[in-house]
Amino acid sequence: MDNSPTALFDSYEQDFRQIIDSIRSKLDGEGKDERGEQRRAALRRVEMELDEADEMISQMEIEIQGIPQSIKPQYQNRLKTAKGDLVRFKKLSKDIHSQVSRAELLSSGRVGTPTSDEPYGPTSDRTRLLAGTSTLEDGTRRLQESQRIALETEDQGAEILMNLRTQREQIENSRDTLRTADTAIDRASGTLKKMIRRMYQQRVVTAAIIVVLVLIIAIILWEKVFR
Repeated sequence: MDNSPTALFDSYEQDFRQIIDSIRSKLDGEGKDERGEQRRAALRRVEMELDEADEMISQMEIEIQGIPQSIKPQYQNRLKTAKGDLVRFKKLSKDIHSQVSRAELLSSGRVGTPTSDEPYGPTSDRTRLLAGTSTLEDGTRRLQESQRIALETEDQGAEILMNLRTQREQIENSRDTLRTADTAIDRASGTLKKMIRRMYQQRVVTAAIIVVLVLIIAIILWEKVFR
């Protein structure tokens, strides 16, 4: 397991790039040629993936706070680039949504010009109005569904973010505990060294006392023997 301070940032950035590649393929790649319901379904998936990409950006913003200052600027530039890509694809998705909606409205209106024999026939203004209303209602339903999915995704993202923050706090608490333990070990090591020095000093003093006593005894014996 990679415990480097940039590991989580790199992981979130990799996930972000995979999501962006998927969005690009749906908007600019093969998905660009889809029509009708397939195109609308692809755009709905793009909206969900944009929400996921936004969540990855939020996680990267959190993780960049713990990156050392010596390498932080380069990661800030990578985060800035990721944000720019997200904004660009959000705008592109919005523009394509507008184009698709406009094309559907135009196609529903290109039925023909009503004749005097069929004022309420399939090509009348009334029919076109009803078709436009139906398209608008369908668009409203799709928008409501997209909003519901977005809210569900937001709730899930908030829960995940809360869990990640809790885990981050636990890791920080563990780091504080390790720092406290290191400090205690350093203090204990210093105390032990002082005790060892004192022990050696006591040995030296004891040895000196013994030598002095031996000398005194020897002097006393010499005086008794030779006087």
